[in-house]
Amino acid sequence: MVRFIIIGAVIAVAFTLYSLVDAAMTDHSRARGVSKPVWIVIIVLLPVIGAVLWLMIGKGSPASGSGSQHRVAPDDDPRFTGRQLSDAERDSLRDLEARLKELDNETFPGEEPRGGQPGEDKDQDKTR
Repeated sequence: MVRFIIIGAVIAVAFTLYSLVDAAMTDHSRARGVSKPVWIVIIVLLPVIGAVLWLMIGKGSPASGSGSQHRVAPDDDPRFTGRQLSDAERDSLRDLEARLKELDNETFPGEEPRGGQPGEDKDQDKTR
């Protein structure tokens, strides 16, 4: 019987700590009913009951907050994709890619040329 009381106490403390940290870390716009500091005090003063109240009543959904924003994927965000490369930047990028290709094809003394290994260059070209 004592084991069940100890296990129950540990579970109650863990649940209360979880709710306390959740209340402290949640954005203030998601707190419903009373302000966020009041919810923290309620959870501390009424450990299990306050934690249950916080999770049932106090924590609102992200859409219910007044400052909620709709998240947009980066490729759908005009600020992300709006900037186009200028001609000078494109030319510089092509020059850099050509130089990298030269460096990739370079052989050092004691190294076998890459052309002698069948299939290696073909696989590399497919990925580019």
